[in-house]
Amino acid sequence: MPSLAEAGPLIALIAACAFFVSQSHRFLSFQNFSLILQQTIVVAVIAIGQTLVVLTAGIDLSCGMVMAFGSIIMTKFAVVLGIPPVLAILCGIAASTLFGLLNGVLVTRVKLPSFIVTLGTLNIAFALTQLYSNAETVSNLPDAMMFFGNTFRVGPAEVTYGTLLALFMYFAVWFVLKNTVPGRHLYALGNNPEAARLMGLSSQRILLTVYSLSGMIYGIAALLLVSRTGVGDPQAGQTDNLDSITAVVLGGTSLFGGRGSVVGTLLGALIVGVFRNGLTLIGVSSVYQVLITGILVILAVAADKLTHRRG
Repeated sequence: MPSLAEAGPLIALIAACAFFVSQSHRFLSFQNFSLILQQTIVVAVIAIGQTLVVLTAGIDLSCGMVMAFGSIIMTKFAVVLGIPPVLAILCGIAASTLFGLLNGVLVTRVKLPSFIVTLGTLNIAFALTQLYSNAETVSNLPDAMMFFGNTFRVGPAEVTYGTLLALFMYFAVWFVLKNTVPGRHLYALGNNPEAARLMGLSSQRILLTVYSLSGMIYGIAALLLVSRTGVGDPQAGQTDNLDSITAVVLGGTSLFGGRGSVVGTLLGALIVGVFRNGLTLIGVSSVYQVLITGILVILAVAADKLTHRRG
């Protein structure tokens, strides 16, 4: 029987959909649901990496700007330097992975709090992005970089290949966390670091792997962003760190570590997407959309705090 933390995000998503169906006849359509997926998918992928970090009782504030840096690297390498698109994409993902590795080294070797480390690397990534791009958008991208923005039809709706990639990533990470030894080790570390140490687990190795893997995931999110927008935008990603944390928290992953699921994170990202889409359809100002999202986050964190205290 699923717990409230596991069933809560699904119940909230169904309730939100039911509400907006009653408020707008345009909400309940295949094309609108396809639009919600397209608008949500980049943050949803970033939230995979954020979930891995939060499961270790950490936080990653740098994720959005690391993604932006990766997107500028891959687009400028392809357009300005003339590097083959596939190699340029790999360079962008590698750059994001190196940022993740830097976060991991500072957390594990220097013993700095993840909040401070990633706040610092957020600013570093932002500055490097602006400097390397000259604060200018990179356009005229090769077709290979646009592949995941292309669509195919599923009945009356259009689905992007990027959506399929994101769903595959969610399935792969869910499988690893739920059915493999490394996944169990990650949960053990987040749940009780001292007990994990007594079990012989290397917290440094696990955290380095988690932060590096998260950086790689942000690089893949950069590719999806480039595919969707058709440009390398140095201004991208500035609020995606908060959006990804929102998705993780609404999905039921505990900020105290050791409890949660990427399935919940996907539901959390969809909840945010549904609210923003639905509120737009019924004519609610974007300011109120941000207000409602903030209230949802506070309620989710409060529920997590109460559950942790009772436990």
